[in-house]
Amino acid sequence: MKTGLKIVTIGGGSSYTPELIEGFINYYHELPVREIWLVDVKEGREKLEIVGNLAKRMVKKAGVPIEIHLTLNRKEALKSADFVTTQFRVGLLAARGKDESIPLKHGVLGQETNGPGGLFKALRTIPVILDICAEMEELCPNAWLINFTNPAGMVTEAVLRHSTIKKVVGLCNVPIGMEMGVAKLLDVDHNRVRIDFAGLNHMVYGLDVFVDGVSVKDQVISLITDPKKSITMQNIHAMGWEPEFLKALDVLPCPYHNYYYKSEEMLEKELNNFKDGGTRAEVVKKLEAELFELYKNPNLAIKPPQLEKRGGAYYSEAAVRLIHSMYTDKRDIQAVNTRNNGAIASIPFDSAVEISCIITKDGPKPIAIEDLPIQVRGLVQQIKSFERAAIDASVSGDYGTALLAMTINPLVPSDTKAKVILDEMLEAHKEYLPQFHSFSEKGV
Repeated sequence: MKTGLKIVTIGGGSSYTPELIEGFINYYHELPVREIWLVDVKEGREKLEIVGNLAKRMVKKAGVPIEIHLTLNRKEALKSADFVTTQFRVGLLAARGKDESIPLKHGVLGQETNGPGGLFKALRTIPVILDICAEMEELCPNAWLINFTNPAGMVTEAVLRHSTIKKVVGLCNVPIGMEMGVAKLLDVDHNRVRIDFAGLNHMVYGLDVFVDGVSVKDQVISLITDPKKSITMQNIHAMGWEPEFLKALDVLPCPYHNYYYKSEEMLEKELNNFKDGGTRAEVVKKLEAELFELYKNPNLAIKPPQLEKRGGAYYSEAAVRLIHSMYTDKRDIQAVNTRNNGAIASIPFDSAVEISCIITKDGPKPIAIEDLPIQVRGLVQQIKSFERAAIDASVSGDYGTALLAMTINPLVPSDTKAKVILDEMLEAHKEYLPQFHSFSEKGV
């Protein structure tokens, strides 16, 4: 008879894993996790062992009876799981480097979840998540899939539209990061802050902002026009906002909106970094090397504070809070990626949206907003069109659909440039894009 929960983490050798372990330790007395299986691929064996041994030291130091298992055998791990979390990167950081550098060579923004980089991360990732879903259908059909893998919205929607798995939730640390940012900005406890979120992953807006149930949206919007008070992330340069624009927008943008509302400035910044030999992938490689050296220390038995520089702040809090709320049927409000079901009128019913939801034992229940404000609706719909085409291309391997997705993305200036970038990236990533074999064979 089972006496606790079995958690499986695919991509267990990630530098983020100590965040997740810390979260399960902190919640143990309300979330009785019996065993955590950390799964990775052969190329990640060394990192898996380093992170896994740190995880074992962490649970031992905490005095909680959680068993940590390490394996390269995904099917072995998935059997009878209660929750499956995914945090993998197909092609590792080398692939991210190509996602960032190739578009920049052509004067187009290179970023891992936006523009051409986001498209190619989806093309590599979606076939793998669908393979995982097929294995879950066989080995743990009642488990919840909690996806952290980027691009989280597209990955979640691919599962909803192209697998029989319906118990799936996509999660990002941007909403909780924005809440934490507002709390810091106003010098109040995070628990007093609530933001009503709606939109898409990395394209989500705060429609209203509350402290103790009282709207403070106008105050927050006024404050974040100052670059020093911007609500941002480690991997996104803060530039502030034009006060008149933000006031007219009348909603709280997320950090990733810099790429759309400040495209020229962000591209210039990325190009300067690129010329100096520094894409974000190169920065992350150095950070990860430093982190794994720390993780190797046999005397380290906690999550090191240096992990916050990696860009995953509040990751464990968001992840474990979600699982805890589902397990206990807490019915609190959290922003997650889930099936729209009409919550946002201008988005297809079967698409994934990132929206404030009531979290129940039966999953997230989106809080319907009727529709997005007209001033942001068009951009969100354009990105959703891009996402739908990208997902279709990921599944079909159709070159024309991939070119369509690339071209309709607002960060790509023309179909001619889209084709040049698409062809070069298909060649660069061909090892991880077997669905596009006809392109490689024919040289489309």
